[in-house]
Amino acid sequence: LHRADNGSDAVNGTAGRFVSSAEGTALAYGSLLLMALLPIFFGALRSVGCSKSKNASDMPETITSRDAARFPIIASCTLFGLYLFFKIFSQEYINLLLSMYFFVLGILALSHTMSPFMCRVFPAQLPNKQYQLLFTQGSGESKEEIVNYEFDTKDLICLGISSVVGVWYVLKKHWIANNLFGLAFALNGVELLHLNTVSTGCILLGGLFVYDVFWVFGTNVMVTVAKSFEAPIKLVFPQDLLEKGLGASNFAMLGLGDIVIPGIFIALLLRFDVSLKKNTRTYFYTSFLAYIFGLGLTIFVMHTFKHAQPALLYLVPACVGFPVLLALFKGELTEMFSNFTHGKNVHLICLENTCEYSSHKKKNVQ
Repeated sequence: LHRADNGSDAVNGTAGRFVSSAEGTALAYGSLLLMALLPIFFGALRSVGCSKSKNASDMPETITSRDAARFPIIASCTLFGLYLFFKIFSQEYINLLLSMYFFVLGILALSHTMSPFMCRVFPAQLPNKQYQLLFTQGSGESKEEIVNYEFDTKDLICLGISSVVGVWYVLKKHWIANNLFGLAFALNGVELLHLNTVSTGCILLGGLFVYDVFWVFGTNVMVTVAKSFEAPIKLVFPQDLLEKGLGASNFAMLGLGDIVIPGIFIALLLRFDVSLKKNTRTYFYTSFLAYIFGLGLTIFVMHTFKHAQPALLYLVPACVGFPVLLALFKGELTEMFSNFTHGKNVHLICLENTCEYSSHKKKNVQ
């Protein structure tokens, strides 16, 4: 979590020595906290929902313990590589390429995020036509599918709305457009990235705990990249909104990694709650409240010491420690660390709005 310190350049590169009011600062921090909670909450719920789509893009990506152990190393190499790029090459051209890349990704992510809401508001009297985008290679028996994407009219409407936001972001780099894309990325990440076990989650969060602390406190790499990187990989909110309106430029910001990484662990605990078949969401709500506590503590420390803080320093102990202590107290620690979501014959099924696990075979319930 970072802020544009008083007397320094703002996050988007606009110079200024504006001193934020206490109300403006509180509004900025409160808004960042709320924006962080939304993708975690709804992404976790969607992660246990049934997907009727047959598109490969809607299938969750499972993170194994090996992936979790390697991730901090890969993230460190990527971060340092970006740092070197910004030091060697022109920041303007790098951000132009990144803007076009995230323009495409952002449109797809925002469209996927809007899809469930469009299904509810789409007028029943309008025809919802089905389409299929199919690319194949070869012919006859040797024909191989390269792309097979099915969509309908509602998906096209979502794509059109998302494209408008994308053009707005590319042309204006407005913080609201940035946040719309950032929220979509975060929600999709929490929904589609699945940890296979709680142990894997602990490995991932533990490794990124060290990663975040080192790159923020040990070097200036993280802060430099965050301030130079003009892409929707962070949520921002102006501290001078009350004084300057939508044209404000003195931003506090929160990286998407501080949302998605704890978020996929919280989503895992929600699926664990479902697997217990006790019709409670104790571990989910405990970890969710722990996230609020951890992020609130991050904001408090950052505001007190006027220095960028590695949010995972506070979020990881809170999000892991509180649920583990609860499981220890309830005598469910063994079940928590068992392979409950990735067993040999365990499948997620959904009956109307109630999700449950079947240990026999996968059922398709209309």
